[in-house]
Order: sequence, then structure tokens, then C-alpha cells
Amino acid sequence: MVFGTFVLAMIVLFDRILLSVAKDPVAESLQLSDKQMGWAMSIFALGYALFQTPAGLLADKFGPRKILTAVVSLWSLFTALTGATWNYISLLIVRFVFGVGEAGAFPGMARAIYRWIPLQERGIVNGINFSGGRIGAAIALPAVAWLMDLFGWRLTFVILGLVGMLWGVVWYWWFRDDPRDHSGISAKETDFIIEHTEKEVANTVKAQIHLGKLFRSKTMWLLMGQYFSSNFTFFFCLTWLFPHIKAKYNLDALEAGFFTAAPLISGALGNWFSGFLVDYIYKKNKMTLSRKLPAIIGFLLASVGIVAGAYMETVTPAIVFISIAVFGADMTLSPSWSACVDVGRQFSGAVSGTMNMAGNIGSFLTALAFPYLLDMTGSEIPFFYLAAFLNLIAIVLWLGVKPQLPLDLTL
Repeated sequence: MVFGTFVLAMIVLFDRILLSVAKDPVAESLQLSDKQMGWAMSIFALGYALFQTPAGLLADKFGPRKILTAVVSLWSLFTALTGATWNYISLLIVRFVFGVGEAGAFPGMARAIYRWIPLQERGIVNGINFSGGRIGAAIALPAVAWLMDLFGWRLTFVILGLVGMLWGVVWYWWFRDDPRDHSGISAKETDFIIEHTEKEVANTVKAQIHLGKLFRSKTMWLLMGQYFSSNFTFFFCLTWLFPHIKAKYNLDALEAGFFTAAPLISGALGNWFSGFLVDYIYKKNKMTLSRKLPAIIGFLLASVGIVAGAYMETVTPAIVFISIAVFGADMTLSPSWSACVDVGRQFSGAVSGTMNMAGNIGSFLTALAFPYLLDMTGSEIPFFYLAAFLNLIAIVLWLGVKPQLPLDLTL
């Protein structure tokens, strides 16, 4: 199951970063300015953000088998359709619906983790899943540049859309919402899973959520705020890092692809390290600290790295510091999603979706803030200071999070 969600996370970020790598040929073909490309990149994040909570509710109600199959098929179709766009408006529409489809990915995974993964293993599982996204994006940077050289940008989008559709077919055939329904799992392993997941699953799985309680929860708003900051930093890597590095240091597309893959690999390592740290501290019977400490360390590294990288005059040290920033930003993911499962329990899909909604409002603003601040000030430095400030605010927000206290969200 973890391998399946790891591969899905690779596909999610692979598809998401395509437009960044294809920025120059797309802009040239459709005659778009940098600000218009900023909107094309950010409109994905808007669709993604707005449909996080509905996608989480659907995953809780219908299960991750059906929902993940449906949403992967939807966004893969619109990945392919990106290659058929003919002007600015058609690109905006296709990328918005693409974002709507991807909105169900991580809430669906969270629901699968709640049902399948024992409490003491959730940190590393979340770390593995999010590292898959970073590895997928890192592979995409040089691979997409190479594919575009071979087939052009339009056919490249079609090819990668087909990959996602194949994953959906395999997932629906193999996965089961309840591990007890899977023929490949022994009774002994099933008993272990049931014993070490939430013991109230059988009694509460049909309960209905009270959305008013969800949005009145202080914990929910703290988780949303810190995740906004995390995504604001990371989404820069998926949108403007490639064209920024390419232009600032006068690189060709393949060189820029290899350089900008490094922060994403660093992000994967951050996810693995943080996932290990979350579980290690948890097993020391320090549940609250296991969520807070990795996140706080991560946001501190992100603040320092993002500012230092902005002042580097050559590409290698710039990439080193940006890699430190992304390592830190990705350290915040495992504790964030683990905390959502902790406090959300049977509503973990809705809680994680709501947090991710706020995070991707941050993503939406990142893709716009960089070109607009650059145009207003003539420098990229203000953007990096803004990202650092948000990371410091997130540390304060984590101090108020109480992951040991489940939310009462039932009607």
C-alpha cells in the first residue's frame, strides 16, 4: 500500500512541475508574458486548494479506493489536455481543472493511512509518501526537458497523462479500503493492523462530520496557518525556481533541470529524516514533542536557507542554500500530516484536506508573488524575505498545536 501511494506522490509532483519546465516553449507558443505564466501556474493551486476539503470528505465517505482512482483519472486526462491548449484562457481552464483533480490525492492517502498504518509507523509512512513527490519532481526536471527535445511540449503532456491513468487502473484492481478485505494479507497481519490503528474505527466510521466545528477549531486554524507557510516556500521550487535559476545564472534547459533537481532530492531526504524523527520521538512516549520538534527545526532551516540562497552570486552555493531551505520545509510535512490523523481520527481525510487547502492558498500566492514582486521592486530579494518571515511565524503557530487532543467533529 505504501509503495502504491509513494508512486502516486511521484506522479502528483511530476505532473505538477511540468508547466514550470515547459514555461519557455509554452509561453512562446501561446504568446504569454511572465505574469500570465504566473497565473497559469497559480490557477492550478487555486483549484487544488478550493477542493481539498470536499475531496477529503469524499475520501472519508466513499473510501480511498474509488476516490483516488477517480481523481487520478481526472487530473491525468487534464494533464494530457494541457498539450491541446491554444491560448491563455484555454490554458487557465485546463490547469484549474487539473488542480481540482489533484486535490483528492493527499487527503485520499491520509484516509488510507488511517485505516492501514499503525500509529507508531505513520511518521515514516508520511515521510516516504512526500519524499516520493520530491523524487518525482526531481526526475521530472531533466526528464521533461529531454522529452520536450524529442517530442515537443504538447506530446510530452499527453505521454505523462497516460502514466497517471495506468496507475489508476492498477490501484483500483489491487487496493481495498479495509485491509481485512484484501486477499493478500494474512489474518495475523490484519489483526496487528486493527490492534494498532484507531480502535474506534468500527464504531465511528459512519459518523457524520460537523463542518462548523471543524472551522471553529483553534487546532485546525493553527495547522492551516503553518502549512500555508510551508507550501509558500516549497511551491517556489515547482513554479519559478527552474526559470529563475536558468535566467539568473545563464544556464541551458538541461543544466537548469539538473541544478534545480537538487533541492527536490534534498526535500525527499528531509521527508525521510523527519518521518524517522517523528516515529523515534513518538516511541519514547513523547507524542506531542514528536510532532512539534521536527516541524520547528524544519521551519528554522527553511528561514535561514531561503534568505542565504538569494545572495549567492554563483549557481552552486545558491542551490546548496535553497536545498537546505527545502530540506527544512519538507521536514514539516510528516508532523503536519501525522497531526491531522491524530486530531482528525475518522475524519482525517477532511482535516488533512482542510489543512492542505490552506497550504495551497500559499502555493497560489507564491506563483503570483514572485513575478509581481520582481516587477514592482526589480529584485527577487523581497520575495525570499517574505518566505523567511512566514516560516518564522509558523514556528510560533506550532507552539500552540495540541496533537494529543482529538477534535470532536461529529454532528
